[in-house]
Amino acid sequence: MRRPRLVTAVLVSALALLAAACGPEDSSDAGTPTAATDIPALAEVSVTEAPKELSGEVSVDLGAQEPEPIAQDPEQSFPVTLTDAQGTRTTISSATRILALDQYGTLSQIVYELGLGDLLVGRDISTQFAQAQDLPLVTHNGHELNGEAILGLSPDLIITDTSLGPWDVIEQVRDAGVPVVVVDSKRNLDNTSTLIEQTATALGVPAVGKQLSQRTTAEVEAVTATVAEKAPASVQDKLRTVFLYVRGQSGVYYMFGAGSGADALISATGAYDVSKEIGWKGMKPLNDEGIVSAQPDAILMMSKGLDSAGGVDGLLERYPALANTPAGQNRRFITMPDSQILSFGPRSADVINALAVAMYAPESLR
Repeated sequence: MRRPRLVTAVLVSALALLAAACGPEDSSDAGTPTAATDIPALAEVSVTEAPKELSGEVSVDLGAQEPEPIAQDPEQSFPVTLTDAQGTRTTISSATRILALDQYGTLSQIVYELGLGDLLVGRDISTQFAQAQDLPLVTHNGHELNGEAILGLSPDLIITDTSLGPWDVIEQVRDAGVPVVVVDSKRNLDNTSTLIEQTATALGVPAVGKQLSQRTTAEVEAVTATVAEKAPASVQDKLRTVFLYVRGQSGVYYMFGAGSGADALISATGAYDVSKEIGWKGMKPLNDEGIVSAQPDAILMMSKGLDSAGGVDGLLERYPALANTPAGQNRRFITMPDSQILSFGPRSADVINALAVAMYAPESLR
């Protein structure tokens, strides 16, 4: 796993619909990097033996960490003919003016880590690392694609998934003759390598993609091995954890369950994913019965989601049932920026490390 620096199966299309329901609040300050957290490696800190006894909100932020290319200016090989994740067969003759767009900025991160970042000509609002900050935005109102901005950059390849919309924009650029490759829209730890390799194949560097996927897998395996050593081993001692997706001003309150991707993240941090126990599948509106039956010790959230609900106090006021759970009573909310926590890409190991430190050694965060 790369040393954290001073800086941070989801159906992404369904999550995009939730984000779209959020309206303007979802885009406020979305392009402004937040203050980074100094996050140590879990292997280097002392962890509590009783994480269930901890209290208080913890916020972690990897910040705009610079990508670490697996190769420098790798040679691309074209033409490439492929069938993308939607079954569309596409031939790519060149990729020197690339747009890599998705809700979390994961695809642009992959392009940079493949060593082809200099070929990006624009960015989505979630792409915030330093090398990309001067690239023009092609999204507006948060995560809405702007067809005019996209075509104005004369891209020769667009790599995207279904997390951004409206889809009419994608059809518009296809009609204009721009090749579009749609990669896997599921996000979890199991298909991160697939996402990397699909992107690399479209860019004409499949061998480099395999190298990057192997490095990412090795980093995740290393941090999860450390988690296994540091986190409580027995089910009774593990933190009962759920993931809430909230956009308070729009009245959007969801709990993510089995198959959402959040379940894999919770398990990777050594916590206990309560959703399986209570039969909570996918992404469903939060209700009192669900949260009380879950009895979580800790709640994971996106930072702006908690902010939109008025912080911990506002969320407890909106859902008093939360106060009847250990997490509510101990104000045990762990947050991470929206663009990081479910990104499932080359930074997966750092996300797992940061959340695990927040769960078991929050006093080490500065």
